[in-house]
Amino acid sequence: MLALLLQGCDSDALPPAAGYTSVTGAIVDAKTNAPVSGAVITIDTVLTATTDSAGHFSIDRVPSGIADYVVQAPGYQQLSSSATIEPGKPFALNLTLTNSTSPPAPNGDTHSPV
Repeated sequence: MLALLLQGCDSDALPPAAGYTSVTGAIVDAKTNAPVSGAVITIDTVLTATTDSAGHFSIDRVPSGIADYVVQAPGYQQLSSSATIEPGKPFALNLTLTNSTSPPAPNGDTHSPV
């Protein structure tokens, strides 16, 4: 029985590897353009990454389609939005965060396929 189940894993019915892509980007301060270290990026509530000291992050194997994301960092307003991820095409998500004491920026995100 186990052999039959394992054999099913090689089926063409499973999604192809091209159904995923990597999402990379940088998070910066909206006012100073300084990198935001320690920001947590969450895609579709389960895929997460934390920015390094240069504000960069990377998340592998993000499913294609519409991806909802949230960015949180201490001292900054939470940013949430969505983007359309194309299978097999790396995706750049470069965002600006507004200090929690400042009014929100009119458009704090830019994203595009690389």
